[in-house]
Amino acid sequence: MSTTVPKTPLSRGATSAPLERRAGAANGYAALLIGLGLLVVAVWRFAVLHEQAIGLAQLALVLTGIILLSGLFIQQPNEARVLTLFGRYVGTDRVSGLRWTIPLFMMKRRLSLRARNLDAPTLKVNDKRGNPVEIGAAVVWRVEDTARAVFEVDDFEQYVSIQAEAAIRHVASQFAYDEGDDLDSREITLRAGADEVMAAMTAELATRLQPAGVSVETAMLTHLAYAPEIAQVMLRRQQAEAIISARKKIVHGAVSMVEEALKGLSEREIVQLDDERKAAMVSNLLVVLCSDKDTQPIVNAGTLYN
Repeated sequence: MSTTVPKTPLSRGATSAPLERRAGAANGYAALLIGLGLLVVAVWRFAVLHEQAIGLAQLALVLTGIILLSGLFIQQPNEARVLTLFGRYVGTDRVSGLRWTIPLFMMKRRLSLRARNLDAPTLKVNDKRGNPVEIGAAVVWRVEDTARAVFEVDDFEQYVSIQAEAAIRHVASQFAYDEGDDLDSREITLRAGADEVMAAMTAELATRLQPAGVSVETAMLTHLAYAPEIAQVMLRRQQAEAIISARKKIVHGAVSMVEEALKGLSEREIVQLDDERKAAMVSNLLVVLCSDKDTQPIVNAGTLYN
């Protein structure tokens, strides 16, 4: 016996917020002049014509002027007003200056279109190796689609904060903190690949914040360190790797110098050295060149064989 799953009347796309569209707001200076003109006419009828009783004409002029003036609002540059009429989205006005829209019943929500900084708190996450690291980031974002920002999410600022934290955790877990023997030499790390990590974080944030109508301009790391519980161990590991690398370079250089010394003595025929004397000379030179302490010279008054 088969069961039929009932279909939902609305799909996810049908319930998504409408895309931003231009509102039917107008220049406010004309409405300001008309409203003030109606009030002036009402006062003139009362003062000049000496109409002591307030008639219907005067009352209509005053009410009409007040209603017209109530539809005025001032909009700063890089601001927008999301307009709704009886719960229905009418449009978004992005024009700055003195503006006018339908008075009384039109709801106007102000939104800033300026770039904003989000200084994400320092998070403790596990990198690709599983080591706990502390990471922090700064995100520059702005509202791109005002309709989605208002109607798609409950609080778009809180949404940006939570999604930024989730994106930082996800990106940090995809990279190792620093290079190591278990990684390919060309693999990107959090320490060495700052530009690549920033690009990955920006792309991750753009994908997560797109439903809220928010665009991400840049994201950069502000803090990166091992967690305190393993910081000392990792510091000793880095010191050991640095010492090994330095020793390799010292030995390589010492061998090159000994080779040049033997070659120079042989070409100029300054002294003839057999294999045993060459071995002793190589040993002495390597001790002098590779030692991390000052060597004490010993003068041999005899010969190598006595």
